[in-house]
Amino acid sequence: MSSAFSNGKYAIVGAGLIGRLLAVALAKRGAHVELFEKGGSDAANSAARIAAAMLAPLAESAITEENVVRMGVHSLPRWKQLINELAKPVFFQQDGTLILWHRQDASDADRFASHLERNCDRNQALSKPIHLDSQSLAEIEPGVADRFNQGLYLPNEGQLDNRQLLEALLVELNLMKVPCHWNQSANPEELRSKEHSFDWVIDCRGLGAKASWAHVGNAHKNLRGVRGEVIRLHAPEVKLRRPTRLIHPRYPIYIAPKEDDVYVVGATEIESEDLSPMSVRSAMELLSAVYTVHSGFAEARILEMATQCRPTLKDNLPEITVDQKPNQTDLMMINGLYRHGFMISPAILDCALEVLDSGSSPTAIKLGLEVTGSTHQELSPCA
Repeated sequence: MSSAFSNGKYAIVGAGLIGRLLAVALAKRGAHVELFEKGGSDAANSAARIAAAMLAPLAESAITEENVVRMGVHSLPRWKQLINELAKPVFFQQDGTLILWHRQDASDADRFASHLERNCDRNQALSKPIHLDSQSLAEIEPGVADRFNQGLYLPNEGQLDNRQLLEALLVELNLMKVPCHWNQSANPEELRSKEHSFDWVIDCRGLGAKASWAHVGNAHKNLRGVRGEVIRLHAPEVKLRRPTRLIHPRYPIYIAPKEDDVYVVGATEIESEDLSPMSVRSAMELLSAVYTVHSGFAEARILEMATQCRPTLKDNLPEITVDQKPNQTDLMMINGLYRHGFMISPAILDCALEVLDSGSSPTAIKLGLEVTGSTHQELSPCA
């Protein structure tokens, strides 16, 4: 264990995904950690609770930057390690991603496949997509063979159960007797005062930190919310084995099968911080599209329609920023994970731990994660 952690006292503000991962990691390294969360322990107000938790760097490479893909590749094996260290089991699967399309969208599928293949050529850590004919599709995913005669299989990609993970991290915090201040708003700047005697304050509040990021300095630091909508279904008649995505010009949905015949369905991404319930249009589009993938969804029961806003910086990239000043507790701010929270969180965690330990992060340089700020030591520049 690092002596820097063993002797350290850390305040973490925000108990969503990153806040919980950091609190557990630091406590396991012998640090004294206190966790502050304005909501309850169920993470009801966290973007992490309303997510499909797919770990799909190749699929996401079609629409995101190369450094985010590198973070996703780094994070996949780390998820296995992190979950295996938890006392409570968490559903984790790494059986790849299936891409489907209807006949009229074949040209879009060809462009998508070509894009992924080019990305694999640039990043040898990615496994090339496998083209499926009707026979190989029926072998990999028999539940859709009656409606589709071709597809694309992306090996090695995975998923986990987000709500099980949040609960397992909570159990871990309780086992390690980490003081957790639930339903208590905390201002990171106030916690920096020496009377609290923390060595570091770590701001993991997501959109709750919007005002703080507005004062970081540059225009690109401005934080915004991007609305997402998901439907959770109980569909015993559907037996999809792995996350499935549908290429469609209007309804490019994803379907993530969880345990006990539960499916998380989503697609919508709206530039809005509106947290009102799901619209009729969104619900109809998602449900209509999912039925075209498998007829068994017709008899599915709707368990939940949920909305949440993902914290996003102007460039849609995550960032760690540090502020170290004389006579004031050091501050770290982590934000901007956007739609890739679960896919890249272990990478963000590893980089944050390196910065906390030594003031720099070789992993951040390798992955291209931006780590900025004024520090006593020199931070790692963005690659």
